[in-house]
Amino acid sequence: MDADLDTLVTALYVKIDDSLAGDRRPGHPVRLSQSELVCLAVAQVLLGFHSEHRWIRFAICHLRGMFPYLPHQPGYNKRLRAALPLVKQVIRDLAADSDFWFDTVWIADSTPVECGRSRPTVQRSQLAGWANYGYCKSHARWFWGLRLYLVTTPAGMPILWALADPKLGEREVLTAMLDVEPQLAAARPGLILITDKGFAGRRTETDLARCGITSASASASWPWPPPSGTTTRLAPRSPGR
Repeated sequence: MDADLDTLVTALYVKIDDSLAGDRRPGHPVRLSQSELVCLAVAQVLLGFHSEHRWIRFAICHLRGMFPYLPHQPGYNKRLRAALPLVKQVIRDLAADSDFWFDTVWIADSTPVECGRSRPTVQRSQLAGWANYGYCKSHARWFWGLRLYLVTTPAGMPILWALADPKLGEREVLTAMLDVEPQLAAARPGLILITDKGFAGRRTETDLARCGITSASASASWPWPPPSGTTTRLAPRSPGR
């Protein structure tokens, strides 16, 4: 196990250090470089450690030879929060290095993220001003929190995500997500976006067509690929995919 773990962490570090080659700060070198910090964060996710305390203890036992200096959990958390832009950059670089990233079929959906139930929680929460009351049709109930939007490939590779006020319309949020990084859709000619009826509408189809995306309803196109001998509203995928 240790040999496989060392190979994984070494490959991650080389990839991340090359990606962050431009992030070199003047002055005395820090005890834990930015590349080492982000490498630790990515390895934590890949190995399924949800607790930073448990992860640091594991790293001290198994990765001490690769990371001469490992901070305690409070210091690790503080450094990680400050390095959020670098973590986001590395996540995108690692995703773009996968074949799934270039899939020409995307799936969009949303789900509620409940952040509190009692009125005192709502009033004291630091999410006040961000979270709001919304209605979850799947569970037929109201909730206080945010709504998570995901655009992924059929294999589950996340392409875009957003946390939005649940009072905002799904079509509005989806359009805004695609407008943030229009080059993602532009780089995939013939892109097909599968959504449920909550996103469907003529305005949505018009906005997607403006981005070069073909809209398809999940009720008419799922499961994907369709069984032999059936027809769907989807256009055929380009050769070689």
